[in-house]
Amino acid sequence: MKPDDIHAVIATLREEYKGWQTPAVTIVAQCNGSPFKVLISCIISLRTKDEVTALASARIFARAQTPEAMAVIPADEISELIYPAGFYRTKAGQIALLSRRLVEEYGGIVPDDIDELLRFKGVGRKTANLVVTLGFDKPGICVDTHVHRICNRLGYIVSKNPDETEKLLRLQLPPEYWIEINDLLVAFGQNHCHPVSPRCSSCKLSGLCDRMEVKTSR
Repeated sequence: MKPDDIHAVIATLREEYKGWQTPAVTIVAQCNGSPFKVLISCIISLRTKDEVTALASARIFARAQTPEAMAVIPADEISELIYPAGFYRTKAGQIALLSRRLVEEYGGIVPDDIDELLRFKGVGRKTANLVVTLGFDKPGICVDTHVHRICNRLGYIVSKNPDETEKLLRLQLPPEYWIEINDLLVAFGQNHCHPVSPRCSSCKLSGLCDRMEVKTSR
């Protein structure tokens, strides 16, 4: 695709998005979710299906909604609350430690800066960007496997990993699309543009997509 085609891509995905299931972390943010809730949901969501993330987030936030409340919950109990999220024991320890650090070092306030968020164990660039964009409505580009895969599949960029994808998107993607690109492409990837055998025959972007590295499709 040509770089300027991104405007048509975004317009099409915005329309299609209305019929897709909203990503779980976005739902948390939309339901009066604090930056802390967005942060915790992001951690739970890593390598975890959206339906599991949604239920685990609901359980843990019924128990604690602030860093102060979360900091006093034993990691074993957090583990039970977020089960069966992937690597739930590891994530429980990260959530417990992160909550204590927020209380002790940040006055219970989640930082709104990507580099500061990266200082927390268990927080990578994907999570940091998502907290900044969904939690604070500040510019950022959250790149997960869907964003990385689809941007390369479209032919919009050529990159080897999500970190490189983020760098290239920051150079090329119009700023007005930064915050929403993750939501649109995650929903697109979950519902239509699958990693294996994407639904190319019924895709509204078929006329714009280069279909890079697509071996088989439906």
